Amino acid sequence: MAATVRIPTVLRPAMGGLTTVTVEGSTIGAVLTELTTTYPAVEGQLLNQDGTLHRFLNVYVNDDDVRYIGGVNAPVGDDDEITLLPAVAGGAA
Repeated sequence: MAATVRIPTVLRPAMGGLTTVTVEGSTIGAVLTELTTTYPAVEGQLLNQDGTLHRFLNVYVNDDDVRYIGGVNAPVGDDDEITLLPAVAGGAA
């Protein structure tokens, strides 16, 4: 299964400046594992050591939050669009 992954600005430097990548995988876990294999610098920002989603990363498959459709086991089909949204914190002091 080939899906398009939209890369947020904060992760682009670790992924060669790419804005999107096409990744093979039938589940979100497989897709994220493939990303971390190809771009090792993003590993700690996508998955925990136990293979679960990093708590500050929101992942969507075609606008559906994967936390509600199976987490890392959420299915990914051909031509699906995956959006990665790391949490951003900050504010005025």
